[in-house]
Amino acid sequence: MTTANQNTETKRVRIPVGPVHPALKEPVQFNIVLDKDHLGEVDIRVGFAHRGIEALAETRNLMQNIFLAERICGICSNCHAISYVHGVEEIGGIEVPERAKYLRVLISEMERIQSHVLWLGITAYEMGFETLFMYAFKHREKVNNLFEEITGNRIHYGMNTIGGVRYDIDKEISDRIISFLGEMEKSARYMQDVFSDRTAVKRLKGVGVLSTSVAKELSLVGPTARASGVSIDVRKDDPYAAFGSLQDSFSIITASEGDSLARVHVRNLELFESANLIRTVLDELPSGSIVADGSAQKRMRSIPAGEAVSRVEAPRGELIHYVKTDGKQGIERLKVRSPTLANILSIKPMLKGSEMADIPVIVSSIDPCISCTDR
Repeated sequence: MTTANQNTETKRVRIPVGPVHPALKEPVQFNIVLDKDHLGEVDIRVGFAHRGIEALAETRNLMQNIFLAERICGICSNCHAISYVHGVEEIGGIEVPERAKYLRVLISEMERIQSHVLWLGITAYEMGFETLFMYAFKHREKVNNLFEEITGNRIHYGMNTIGGVRYDIDKEISDRIISFLGEMEKSARYMQDVFSDRTAVKRLKGVGVLSTSVAKELSLVGPTARASGVSIDVRKDDPYAAFGSLQDSFSIITASEGDSLARVHVRNLELFESANLIRTVLDELPSGSIVADGSAQKRMRSIPAGEAVSRVEAPRGELIHYVKTDGKQGIERLKVRSPTLANILSIKPMLKGSEMADIPVIVSSIDPCISCTDR
């Protein structure tokens, strides 16, 4: 018996990934062309989590919008609030006390720590390493406990107000923060060792490579850009709050490889830079008031009609708020550009040529926040 030779032609198949997918925790869709065993063209679709926050802001007063801005995101809520109040303070010419500026830096860097630790845990989870995921979340809870001690809240802190901050810290809380930093650095070194193990290196090295030239061409921001060799950080490039006085307390962490492993190492090393910043803040914390003179209502009435663009360095990168006030204690327009909106296009060149199994790791490697992006 003879068997006839059969020539089979491999076809290009279009596969939808999301918006509901077990490895993608937020609703986003990738329409991917699978060419044989590798990924080809990628089409990205967002908008599934749109909540109309920018329109809602036009119906609330300046103070209410602080809390609305915080709820754009549950991971970097403080950064949204700071960016918003900076814009309002610039329009009103309000001078923020030095102690409040330092406290804004303190909360921002603590928030960066919890965000990066969360991301490291999720990356471990996408690799199938659930033990490290639970280890990371155990240490993230310690940061949230400190937030609760300082502000009474664990996620949306309500720390900022127009002209300063709402909560102060005492020596007892300061000592607990210092103690936590020692524990955090120990756990960060452990996670660095785990991600340097040959099993993790084989899973991440060379996966989702993004060159420096492409990162610049796409105008990427934050750790995603820095892992591709782009030295960019709003805290250095355009200092806000007290970062101008703290330039010698931290460095910009960069890497040249541009792969998923580099993005892990950049974020892990940034934990130590945040710890250095927090220690300096606590050592040099000025005395005095934590809020500008006058009641909150008086400060609101002093805001004229005007517009301002404010940007801060959120855990994921440059965050921009455009604020246009109406001179009647409200705003005419709020526009937000989140870091993920700047970075999400990088997924297309990262995925191209990769394998299907790499999709969760590559997508999570930019630390996407779809809630911020869609608003």
